[in-house]
Amino acid sequence: MKNKQPLWIILIVVLLIIIAAAVFYIFRQQDQMKDLKQQSELVKEELDDEYSDLIIEYEGFRMKISNDSLLAKFDAEQMKVERLQEELRTVKATNTKRINELKKEIETLKAILLNYVQQMDSLNKINQQLTTENRRITNNYNRATQAVSQLTKEKEQLVETVQLASKLAASNIQVRGLNDKNKPADQIKKMVKIEFQFLINRNITADPGEKTIYIRIMKPDDDVLVKRGQNNVNVFVFENKEINYSEKRDIEYTGEEYPMTIYWDVGETLLPGTYCVDIFADGNRIGRKFFKFDK
Repeated sequence: MKNKQPLWIILIVVLLIIIAAAVFYIFRQQDQMKDLKQQSELVKEELDDEYSDLIIEYEGFRMKISNDSLLAKFDAEQMKVERLQEELRTVKATNTKRINELKKEIETLKAILLNYVQQMDSLNKINQQLTTENRRITNNYNRATQAVSQLTKEKEQLVETVQLASKLAASNIQVRGLNDKNKPADQIKKMVKIEFQFLINRNITADPGEKTIYIRIMKPDDDVLVKRGQNNVNVFVFENKEINYSEKRDIEYTGEEYPMTIYWDVGETLLPGTYCVDIFADGNRIGRKFFKFDK
């Protein structure tokens, strides 16, 4: 009996040691679990901040996107970030597996954002190139339009110059009154006709052929001398309207100088004062002369 007591004592001591070791292990495990939980909570907070920052980045870049297709993909990824952040906030700190998965997810989403940013930069460069090319094409078009406009203007000026060059001109216009003996008359009451002498100048650019030369005699009272009863007959077109003429002659113009004499038969009492004779051809006024008759 005495020999069995030490054995029991040894067994009790061993049992106490085992119990003490078990208690120590349990407390140590609890401390480790507490530490792991604290670390996991810290990881969750850091990961939540990363998700928040990523959402801000997505929102910032979203304002710069004008491509509808890219914007739709961008919005889908942004919604995914927001959804995963909500899941992170609800997942338990002890669920380290899911937390690690969410950590990997955010790395993937960051890579996707970077890819979108690169695409956006590429599109912006393309747009800049297209804008530059469009500006170049527009400038070329404007220069071409200006060149065409200038050529048109020059052509019009050339046509106008040719028209002016081909316009007949009357020079050396001489006017005198004649009496019934075909002698110069100084007094109006002795005049039976008025003689108009002038030259149609040489002009090789003018169209040759038959020409009608009109004279229009304006009295001091600004009335036109016309043959009696023919006010509505003796008309021709000048500057798109019909006007009266006093006399006309048809000539065959060859481009060389052509001397002309036209007479006006006095059929009414003439007033003293300043008269004017205008000479017309081809719808143009080609000469003018002011002259004066005294009493």
